[in-house]
Amino acid sequence: MIAHIQGRLVEKTPTDVVVDCGGVGYFIHISLHTYSQITASENIKLFTFLQVKEDSHTLFGFAEKIERELFKLLISVSGIGGSTARGMLSSISPRELLQAIAANDAKTIQSAKGVGAKTAQRVILDLQEKVIKLYNIEDVSLVVNNTNVEEALSALEVLGFVRKTAERVVAKIAKQTPDASVEMIIKQALKNL
Repeated sequence: MIAHIQGRLVEKTPTDVVVDCGGVGYFIHISLHTYSQITASENIKLFTFLQVKEDSHTLFGFAEKIERELFKLLISVSGIGGSTARGMLSSISPRELLQAIAANDAKTIQSAKGVGAKTAQRVILDLQEKVIKLYNIEDVSLVVNNTNVEEALSALEVLGFVRKTAERVVAKIAKQTPDASVEMIIKQALKNL
């Protein structure tokens, strides 16, 4: 595998670049996120991933290692190919996407072109544990859709608990008992805080 390419930037478009490295011009597909990070300087270094299929060899380039690693995770999900993963990274920054996966935020993932509800749920289901472990995401602001959860969090804040700490505890409770009342959530949270 080609881990990175460093050379002279010859061509740059929002979807791809050509990098001259030792007299060879490499055509590299990029996301809009990477495009926005490529400066006008002549020398460039991109972290790369070579996708080999029976009918093509496609080289994808990324400005940051984290984006490349997230790309590899995304293409491991059934139904997501290189183009879809690149599209997701073009419309959602890598850190926002990592947080959306960790926080079970399907709406953010669906905001990427070509990603429907089922695909977004599959991404979360397949990658959530890996993302939380690999990137040690603990300070993710949880997306709260349940009004009982929101009311319980507000009450815990009034009682003097830090919101982020309370969110983690309340999220676990809400996951175990999704139809819990506000009182039940607060009582369980107080036992665990």
